[in-house]
Amino acid sequence: MPAMQQNTDSNLPFMKMHGLGNDFVVVDARLGDIAITPAMAKGIAHRQFGVGFDQLAVIENGAGDAHLVFYNADGSTSAACGNATRCIARHLMDESGKTKLHLTTDRGDLWAREAGDGLTSVNMGHPQLEWHEVPLAHEMDTLRLPIDGEPTATGMGNPHCTFFVDDAEAVDLTAFGSAHEHHPLYPERTNVQVAQIVGPDHIRMRVWERGVGITLASGSSSCATAVAAARRGLTGRSVRIDLDGGTLHVDWRDDGVWMTGPTMHVFTGAFTREFLESLA
Repeated sequence: MPAMQQNTDSNLPFMKMHGLGNDFVVVDARLGDIAITPAMAKGIAHRQFGVGFDQLAVIENGAGDAHLVFYNADGSTSAACGNATRCIARHLMDESGKTKLHLTTDRGDLWAREAGDGLTSVNMGHPQLEWHEVPLAHEMDTLRLPIDGEPTATGMGNPHCTFFVDDAEAVDLTAFGSAHEHHPLYPERTNVQVAQIVGPDHIRMRVWERGVGITLASGSSSCATAVAAARRGLTGRSVRIDLDGGTLHVDWRDDGVWMTGPTMHVFTGAFTREFLESLA
């Protein structure tokens, strides 16, 4: 038997996907009982000893077309992950022939649709604008937080802290992001964005994700930044957001925040039994 076949008998296949370089390992648990533990997620996330990812997503059976569960690279969980949702939606639409999907997450019900030209749209739901929804540590105005730079807080199923700056490229994002991820106003930590307003419908944005670090793109961060910019009167409700990995379009409508962009299924593989046992 060829060595590749001998070493892929763990019965745990996976897909590697990305949305604008925001990369994911996706495990399909619809046909079998697959238990992902925080230790497994953290081990798979390691870019030298594992596969590497920003988030790991598990596809499960659910009330709609599928239920999605997300893990960060440090093994913690997240209720939402916009780009992973778009990648999985594209996979499920290709698999089923559908052009519209109903997905469920710990964030709630999400809807996805074919957007044409190889693009996929996901409605990430209504933004959470009250302090206890984000959540923040105590009652305050989420539009301008009492933090140097007066960032805006937004919940998109996960917490966000958006700083509007003159030059997004000039910010030392490693130091800035890590310092604010653990700010005491955010009891569940936070994703951090630095956003530069280019025009009334155009934003340049860079992202530090909680539990991950710097990422080339983030769907939920893009949604949060678009909402924050509109609330502060800096842009309209439909914007182009240029990230390090490419461009997303975000449209804050009456039915929720729609995010549209490309996806990529890079490869399909399977974890070896030896590797999985090393993570136990």
